[in-house]
Amino acid sequence: MTQFTLDNRYPDALPATGYAHCDPAPAPAPALLLVNEPLAEALNIAPSWLQGADAAALWTGNGPLAGTRPVALAYAGHQFGQPVPQLGDGRALILGQVTTRDGAVVDLQLKGSGRTPFSRGGDGQAALGPVLREYIDSEAMHALGIPTTRALTVATTGATLERQFGPEPGAVLTRVAASHLRFGSFEYFAHRGDTDGLQALVDMAIDWHDPDWRDASASERAAALLDRVVERTAALISEWLRVGFIHGVMNTDNMTLSGETLDYGPCAFMDGFRPDRVYSSIDVRGRYAWNQQPRIGHWNLTRLAECLLPLLDPDEASATQRAERILATYPGRFEAHYNRALSAKLGLTDLRGGTDPAVGEEATGEDAELAERFLGLMARHEADFTNTWRALATDRPDSPGQCRAMGEWLGDDDALAQWMDDYATRLQAVGIAESTRQSRMNHANPAVIPRNHQVEAALDAARQGDMAPARQLIDALQSPYHPPPSAAWLQRPPSLAEVVPATFCGT
Repeated sequence: MTQFTLDNRYPDALPATGYAHCDPAPAPAPALLLVNEPLAEALNIAPSWLQGADAAALWTGNGPLAGTRPVALAYAGHQFGQPVPQLGDGRALILGQVTTRDGAVVDLQLKGSGRTPFSRGGDGQAALGPVLREYIDSEAMHALGIPTTRALTVATTGATLERQFGPEPGAVLTRVAASHLRFGSFEYFAHRGDTDGLQALVDMAIDWHDPDWRDASASERAAALLDRVVERTAALISEWLRVGFIHGVMNTDNMTLSGETLDYGPCAFMDGFRPDRVYSSIDVRGRYAWNQQPRIGHWNLTRLAECLLPLLDPDEASATQRAERILATYPGRFEAHYNRALSAKLGLTDLRGGTDPAVGEEATGEDAELAERFLGLMARHEADFTNTWRALATDRPDSPGQCRAMGEWLGDDDALAQWMDDYATRLQAVGIAESTRQSRMNHANPAVIPRNHQVEAALDAARQGDMAPARQLIDALQSPYHPPPSAAWLQRPPSLAEVVPATFCGT
């Protein structure tokens, strides 16, 4: 079998302080559990590297690799609002890059491959549960059409790890990302006063993610990068809210410049809707609750902007003014993305890009206010976030039967009756056909999500050596907006005994 050959772009672009060459820890008995074959095909990875002993060795870090040395990246971050000058890849190594069939260059990273010079506390190896959770949730996010890192393989190492709830098999995830440049990457060099390092990061990010700004001046590149990241962050968080996703650990080291969702540790998709819902076991003050994510996105962007000040203008006051002008666009950008998402969830616009000619831009705020009132009705009863939106698309809102059916979710009272009447009036005013409304809603409101109790059941089975529930769950999540009848079990909310009140980070 030929060697698996990769390039590695980070050592050529980063200062030496920004990374460390590191070899993966040997895996005593590697074995492949999951292979994302459609993704592998898109990455032009030969089938021979997806099966057999050599493939298991490759995707746990045992080799064989040619033409590159894996690297762990340094970064810093604000963790729950507190600055930490040095973090870094404590249990992950970037193997290198591949070029997709579409011509994009992406990173291949092993997560759980052993300790690095940046390891802290429980860093190093990963357990099967968190690795499998990231595979399930990141691929579900991709199927939902939301920017995300992806998962190529899950492999067990043959080691047994002691974790919070007892021994667990060791595992390694192969993560695919447009890059692993984070807000915290800039904080790392900013803490050190390393302007050259900051400039190198800007040049890398522009080259990889915004190449139309390559020929601009240094200060213009820095400003363009901040502007683009503001836009990508606003768009991403509005999408999280659309599907009821709670990231759980929106520290600056988990925010990407590419606008991809990164790190599926203590994350969750909501069942019963409550705007201040928190699942992360370590988010005791609700900093990263569902309804706080837009605000935290702005806060995190401000930390990024602070790092870029030396590059925006030699004069600190002028640099600050320039950064503030860009940051000031975030609330409006987020509102525009979120209003569009809410309008699409009501079927008043098309999430796929089209809009009804009768619905002008001036109507977006009115549509969003109507949707917010619906969310208020949902919150009053902690109605299931996914199922309630889907139920709204099953019949005309002015149908007596539909009003009674929605009353089962939202309470059969005057508030619901008034809302249903206002919704029907709005639809009539803009002249949207019922079939169009239902089609649009069913493209904006998923029918299935990776519900916490179902994910946990799959993880528990996998820990006992049974991968069938995990594979069944992954397959059922591939068509979230139009699932086959065989996936109907995924629409069932948890019983009281099945509710998962908290999720945990991987370490």
